[in-house]
Amino acid sequence: MAEITMAAVAAHFGRDVGRTLAKLPGMVEQARARGVDLLVLPDATVGGYLLDLVHPGGASSGPDDADALLPPAVEIDGPEVQAVADLAGDMTVCFGVTERALEGGEDVRYNSAVCVQAGRVLGSHRKVHLPLGESEVYRAGTEFVPVDTPVGRLGMMIDFDKTFPESSRTLALADAELLVCLSAWPASVTDRSDRLRNDRQAHLFDLYDCARAAENQLWLVSSNQTGVLGGLRFLGQAKVVDPAGEIVAKTWAKGGLAVATADVAADAARARRTMDHLRQRVPAAYESGLR
Repeated sequence: MAEITMAAVAAHFGRDVGRTLAKLPGMVEQARARGVDLLVLPDATVGGYLLDLVHPGGASSGPDDADALLPPAVEIDGPEVQAVADLAGDMTVCFGVTERALEGGEDVRYNSAVCVQAGRVLGSHRKVHLPLGESEVYRAGTEFVPVDTPVGRLGMMIDFDKTFPESSRTLALADAELLVCLSAWPASVTDRSDRLRNDRQAHLFDLYDCARAAENQLWLVSSNQTGVLGGLRFLGQAKVVDPAGEIVAKTWAKGGLAVATADVAADAARARRTMDHLRQRVPAAYESGLR
């Protein structure tokens, strides 16, 4: 694989799907002007995120009222996703949606990441780890499977997924060449800080990104929402992290684009030349602790 240019977006996306679809062309063209090959937008790009993580449907609302408080759901093969796929052109674009799916005659929601390019859907990921009240709204995904794309084999995660080392390790063991994580990661809801930079969650958000890159010796592209939605204040801090766990580009709390160019395959090979974390694993030792 030759060098690719990766970009992580920090931006605010709300509930107005039409407004988002009108906003995205400018963002994509800005990235295209900078030669971006892989653009990673935040979780919940289309339709926005939840308003509250404790009672996302309202503490005492009935089903109809609860639905009105939740992000609009779209289908992976629906017109909203197709609009972004058409917009992508030769760029590979990852973005988040609330996915509507029909299972067993029941309408269910997933918090999903979609990867598109040249008018087609290359693959998607349903968030596996659901924190706090997310489980009241979304059904959990069940697997981590890389997606083959023009920029390489991508392993996708959605915010809380990256808290668990098993998520990215599963993707790396399945030959992912590059990790991406789409987030709608807010500041602490229990221990607020006056400055986002000093917030406990701001520290953890960066820590997980760097750890997941370093332990798997892969590049990681991490996007996030910004601004305020309901009772949540999002951190931003979109970034690109190298296989040594070093942040090479970052947006901090404001909206923007974190951009880096690298030969991701060569860099991974170089990082693993003397200490290859995947090859030097000892699975039997880990499994003994699970019995």
